[in-house]
Amino acid sequence: MDSRVSELFGGCCRPVGGGGTLRGRGGAGAGGGSKGKKKSGRNRGGKANNPPYLPPEAEDGNIEYKLKLVNPSQYRFEHLVTQMKWRLQEGRGEAVYQIGVEDNGLLVGLSEEEMRASLKTLRRMAEKVGADITILREREVDYDSDVPRKITEVLVRKVPDNQQFLDLRVAVLGNVDSGKSTLLGVLTQGELDNGRGRARLNLFRHLHEIQSGRTSSISFEILGFNSKGEVVNYSDSRTAEEICESSSKMITFIDLAGHHKYLKTTIFGLTSYCPDFAMLVVSANTGIAGTTREHLGLAMALKVPFFIVVSKVDLCSKTTVERTVKQLERILKQPGCNKLPLLVNSDDDAVTAAQQFAQSPNITPIFTLSSVSGENLDLLKVFLNILPPLTNSKEQEELMQQLTEFQVDEIYTVPEVGTVVGGTLSSGICREGESLVVGPTDDGKFLQLKVCSIQRNRSACRVLRAGQAATLALGPFDRSLLRKGMVMVSPEMNPTICSVFEAEIVLLFHATTFRKGFQVTVHVGNVRQTAIVEKIHGKDKLRTGEKAVVRFRFIKHPEYLKIGAKLLFREGVTKGIGHVTDLQAIITEENGLEETLGPGRLTF
Repeated sequence: MDSRVSELFGGCCRPVGGGGTLRGRGGAGAGGGSKGKKKSGRNRGGKANNPPYLPPEAEDGNIEYKLKLVNPSQYRFEHLVTQMKWRLQEGRGEAVYQIGVEDNGLLVGLSEEEMRASLKTLRRMAEKVGADITILREREVDYDSDVPRKITEVLVRKVPDNQQFLDLRVAVLGNVDSGKSTLLGVLTQGELDNGRGRARLNLFRHLHEIQSGRTSSISFEILGFNSKGEVVNYSDSRTAEEICESSSKMITFIDLAGHHKYLKTTIFGLTSYCPDFAMLVVSANTGIAGTTREHLGLAMALKVPFFIVVSKVDLCSKTTVERTVKQLERILKQPGCNKLPLLVNSDDDAVTAAQQFAQSPNITPIFTLSSVSGENLDLLKVFLNILPPLTNSKEQEELMQQLTEFQVDEIYTVPEVGTVVGGTLSSGICREGESLVVGPTDDGKFLQLKVCSIQRNRSACRVLRAGQAATLALGPFDRSLLRKGMVMVSPEMNPTICSVFEAEIVLLFHATTFRKGFQVTVHVGNVRQTAIVEKIHGKDKLRTGEKAVVRFRFIKHPEYLKIGAKLLFREGVTKGIGHVTDLQAIITEENGLEETLGPGRLTF
């Protein structure tokens, strides 16, 4: 898909560096704006620029090309409905239809009458499968005809059944005082800020956060979109349950801390909560300052696709905003980033950016907006509404067929409910009343427990599927036996735990040399623990930028790790990334679950 996208950039899009905004269509768009005439794939007049073509239609994915849908027979109609069900399944409840486009990608267009009839048929198809349609945009094309011909891009979204709405997680990064919490407050509360931080007050969890105006903990906020693409937030819904009930698609924002002293909390949020995307917020008046570069580096290291929001444009002149955008553009184009920045200035740009962004990891949309005046805020909402999931239904089905594994990220005690854990289901399916084992404890054991009830986005849920975040009530289970970094798994899994592991790492920065005996804080998924460097294979020491395979030993207790898991470590200014290559597992015994992973001994 990347080669297709780069082809389209050559023809239909102009990046920021080229002196303009995103133009025309990408991998799934209507390809409008191209005025060169083409017929049957041959170039007329010898002009090769801006051909009215899209990439050929893919069999997989949620994008469907249709030349016309005028008065289909009953048999044809049933076939079209079956096809729509397939596309909706591929997009996990969302599909994009391009009306007026041939299967090979040729942009033919339809007359107004044909288009009206085709949209009527599409609406009937959507009603048949319990979905709604929303026209994203219309474009005129020039196709050797005196009659104006149009292409229409339509979003089809299924009304959720059985609480299975599409849920995307977006981590919010950026320097302190860049306006992250304020922006989330405006998006989720539906009211503009007063310029003094009123919008962010509902997001803070602690008194000192309200007093200082700075986020120090991880908080979650939700923004919904219904099947017609309309925003559902607290402005017209009083509770989170009402938002969930009214929404077909949910965006869960993970509000992370911007201050450097809370960096470990921010890293934990990025590694543990498995965000689908990251939103980097940059203040227009201060530009790239403080932890902005560090947060950008974290998103790059963990391979989280990110887009950028330049906030507080109401405080600056147009020249200052342009200077900040150019500063961002310079950094994104550096060899370390190698991104293609695309400035979003209209609804059309927002639609194109959302679809291009999901298809190519090199594209970085940039929004310029204000939480006080509301300038360009709607463009961000359009982008979030259309943003497709990174995984298709097939990949999720494969994960669901594996054994249950739930990462424990948060632990609470709720009156009259008991112990509650929050986290993400990495694989399998979890149901109410299911028996699981949780661990490893400090002495390496796994303990039996029962899932009493499940909640997603603060509303009750009977079944949890792979990739979904939720809270599980464990009833009277002793909270003191739990800690962050544990996993709840199916008893059949026989999980591997270790105190010693090896990882292939790259040392991103170290003031002197990285040697045996050095202690670092290691982040692997939801695991966060201090580890000591036991051995550097093939070398005595490492310097900044060097690679090596390193053996680490956790200093407190064993952890559950997987080979291939992304690893990030830090200590002061020292930072490195890598992946786990080998585990020295603790030997298991064969006499019962609670004793399966006893203290044991290490195999070397």
